[in-house]
Amino acid sequence: MHPPNEQSCPLDRLIPYANNARTHSKKQINQIAESIKRFGFCNPVLISEDYTIIAGHGRVQAAKLLGMSEVPVRTLSHLSRDEVRAYILADNKLAENAGWDRDVLAIEMQGLIDLNFDIELLGFSTTEIDFTIEGEQRPTSAKADPLDAVEPLAPGPAVNRAGDLWQLGPHRLLCGDARSREDVSLLCGASPLALLFTDPPYNVPIAGHVSGLGHVKHREFAVASGEMDEEAFTGFLRDSLGAAASHLRDGAIAFVCMDWRHMGELLEAGCTVFSEFKNLCVWNKTNGGMGSFYRSKHELVFVFKKGSAPHI
Repeated sequence: MHPPNEQSCPLDRLIPYANNARTHSKKQINQIAESIKRFGFCNPVLISEDYTIIAGHGRVQAAKLLGMSEVPVRTLSHLSRDEVRAYILADNKLAENAGWDRDVLAIEMQGLIDLNFDIELLGFSTTEIDFTIEGEQRPTSAKADPLDAVEPLAPGPAVNRAGDLWQLGPHRLLCGDARSREDVSLLCGASPLALLFTDPPYNVPIAGHVSGLGHVKHREFAVASGEMDEEAFTGFLRDSLGAAASHLRDGAIAFVCMDWRHMGELLEAGCTVFSEFKNLCVWNKTNGGMGSFYRSKHELVFVFKKGSAPHI
């Protein structure tokens, strides 16, 4: 016998099962609530004919937390009282007995990270995500989907040349050296600029830090890709910021991105080039970056000002 189709039921009519052995922490209730907010109430609450909850105690608590007045339910009228007692335990335990294909799980997690999806909604802890992805070994027996194939980067130097300048509508893109004032002049022209937003290399190798386990791969930076010591990287930042600052007007603001490893070098270079260190902004991202423990889920944006005129 099959249970009837689901229907809506007011929350205040639902009765928790008195001997429910399943526990739900506040953290898990919050996780369920966030899942409902993102995906909707996809799994109806299972109830008996007297509105006692058979399965879905956590979802009901999450719905109350969200301020919902009713939830979808499905009445299991075909179960006897003894069968209800048994099914309450079976529904919880049978799900626990399932396992994971760790290779496929790692691929799915990394794919969602590449899409900038909030993987905290999946219910996995950061540690579980780290161990799963870091220990990934892609399956060799699975048949590859041709649609997943990504053409590898061609070996050798890039085909664009220094000095190439593209006009993209109102925007300009130059292949050049950010440390060169001549190149910056070619890009910016004669008009002084009111704002600079720049994301210089972090002096960190791309491999293992930016290019992850997903399909998106990046070349190493030509310079400042992990080969510089502290003094050299400070000089690199000072030269590139100085070249850009030469085209900023009095009172202009510069937003400069940098990771925590090299905030000292950036502060030293920025305070040398600019007139004032205004503030430090924190870009709170959806997902943590590559790495294992203590992965940064943020990016630092240093705010500097040139001159003494009122800023924007």
